[in-house]
Amino acid sequence: MAKRIVVTGAAGFIGRNIAAELNARGHGDLLLVDYLGEDEKWRNLRGLDFEDILNPAAFLDCVESGRFADVDAIIHLGACSATTERDADYLVENNYRYTRTLCEWSLTHNVRFIYASSAATYGDGSQGYSDTAPIEDLRPLNMYGYSKQMFDLWAQKFGHFENIVGLKYFNVYGPYEDHKGDMRSMVHKAWGQIRQTGKVQLFKSYKPQYGDGEQMRDFVYVKDAVKATLHFLDHRETSGLFNCGTGQARSWKDLMNAVFTAMQVKPDIEFIEMPEVLRGKYQYFTEADMTKFRKAAYATPFTSLEDAVLEYVKFLNEQANQG
Repeated sequence: MAKRIVVTGAAGFIGRNIAAELNARGHGDLLLVDYLGEDEKWRNLRGLDFEDILNPAAFLDCVESGRFADVDAIIHLGACSATTERDADYLVENNYRYTRTLCEWSLTHNVRFIYASSAATYGDGSQGYSDTAPIEDLRPLNMYGYSKQMFDLWAQKFGHFENIVGLKYFNVYGPYEDHKGDMRSMVHKAWGQIRQTGKVQLFKSYKPQYGDGEQMRDFVYVKDAVKATLHFLDHRETSGLFNCGTGQARSWKDLMNAVFTAMQVKPDIEFIEMPEVLRGKYQYFTEADMTKFRKAAYATPFTSLEDAVLEYVKFLNEQANQG
């Protein structure tokens, strides 16, 4: 019997795209893990070829009771990704302790373990965005970021980065993020706003060194994030904690202009007040240092912002036309 690949968070954004690419590679024996609940996230499963799907609690029970003996790799993307989540106990259990249990099981059974860390661990960026910087020096701005840092610190403490891979995803956008609500990318939000009103709303800047709309982020197309992730499935000789970004920060204005261009609409941006609760936790600049990642023998160029947005908007238009 062929060994299975497990994808957690498989009905989610990056997870769904990972599963689809694995299918394209000929893997139909996938074991998917996710909470489907009562929303429309189940729609992301359509078109995927997989053996079974379990909710995270059931999967953890199977792991802890030793009912899995044919797993080759776990790509662990399941987590609460809401940067606004305030239930710290929930984040510790869901993002830290669950990940730790899967990692320990994988190491014991010689299973390849790849997991999602986050660029949110870098906090306000005052320590830079290098994945070679001491993890303990970073100060996340929210509990989500800290829950990810907790696992990074644990893995470092016990030397597990010699055998596992963590990826600090920056601002990922692309198909199948619809279900994320307010946590979906600004590309998706802008596409909807432009269709409805012909304009886009962005937060004003509250730092004099950044003009309105000139705040900058490292925007990553999900197809590039998928390729980068699966690189470490293919190259098991390489392990560690890596950034996953383009290495080139672009402004929100750049991103919005790319959406307007793709939609063939004249740019019209309205700047609005940022909620007080976000002002002290807002990242004004993120840019992944990709030196370590490139040294891991990954030479594939990332899609340009303009080309990726054009492709994504085409996807959204086609999806909307299908009803």
